[in-house]
Amino acid sequence: MKFDINDKRLTFMGRIDIDDDGAFFYYAGSQLIMQFKGTTLSAVIENFKTYGYSFLGVVLDGQEYKLDLNFEGDRTIEIASGLKDTAHTIVIYKCQGGSHHFKIKELDSDGELLSAKPLPDFKMECYGDSITCGSACEMLDYLGKADPDEETTGYDNVWYSYAMITSRLLNAQIHLVAQGGIAIFDHTGYFHLPEYIGMETVFDKSCYFPEYPSYRQWDFKKYTPDLVTFCIGQNDMHTETGINNDINKEPFRTKWKEKYKEIIARLMQEYPNAQFVLFMSVLNHNRGWDTAVEEIAEDMASERVHYFEFKRCGKATAGHPRIPEQEEMACELTQYIRQIFPDRKF
Repeated sequence: MKFDINDKRLTFMGRIDIDDDGAFFYYAGSQLIMQFKGTTLSAVIENFKTYGYSFLGVVLDGQEYKLDLNFEGDRTIEIASGLKDTAHTIVIYKCQGGSHHFKIKELDSDGELLSAKPLPDFKMECYGDSITCGSACEMLDYLGKADPDEETTGYDNVWYSYAMITSRLLNAQIHLVAQGGIAIFDHTGYFHLPEYIGMETVFDKSCYFPEYPSYRQWDFKKYTPDLVTFCIGQNDMHTETGINNDINKEPFRTKWKEKYKEIIARLMQEYPNAQFVLFMSVLNHNRGWDTAVEEIAEDMASERVHYFEFKRCGKATAGHPRIPEQEEMACELTQYIRQIFPDRKF
């Protein structure tokens, strides 16, 4: 039995564009959540590869696994088979950033679609780079070490990023607006060479790259978070010209802070009741980035804007945080968020 992608019993989470032809998944962490009764589930997926390896994330009745999406165009993917003919809960999610994007065009099962459970009422929105995306987090042999000189996208999995873990610890909805290599400014960082697209272009988009289906503006009215986290700065030293920016020198420091504050101010306007937490990660970096972010929080002069610092901020690892380090960040961040919302029962 085919399930209509627009069926109200299907639940979506993330900046996903849905039309009569299917659902476009752009950002890591974007999810389709459903319940069905049956023994099989498959999907027709149109995949658009950009670089590296691409996979589909699945959590079936609490068990997480990945499926190969290393192809271009349409293909029928077997999501699950040989199940007991009982009710099942499944999450289909985009486990990587811009290495690809995909469109779920059809869902098919030998059973029936059930109504999904209501989503949690607490809502998070997390802006960030590869750390927020969980890039290379599954490379456990490189815990505390630099990334190897090889393709690592096969080890990406946003499910184990600090942001996604934090959302589960808080029983929260989550939208990720994160991409590996991204910086605040266009023409800096490492995302989408040779254009070098920055968060100043991405933060208000659903589709955040210029290829098919091209840039699409996000309607902020579709999702209003209670909490916004912002973890940007790791890639901002690099420029497309090869001349590195120094956060400890003017005029770049002031210029960077002003653009950062401009984005936060816009989000504060869109989300007038949300709390904002600004921070850097445990990945090695110059201390100047932390002090700049702390100054930004102070400059905003709002009780809604907070600066947070991990215990091992900027000094835990020379490579991407692996799952244990992501868990470390999630536990510390969760504890801090609970303090911001003392009257809330998570």
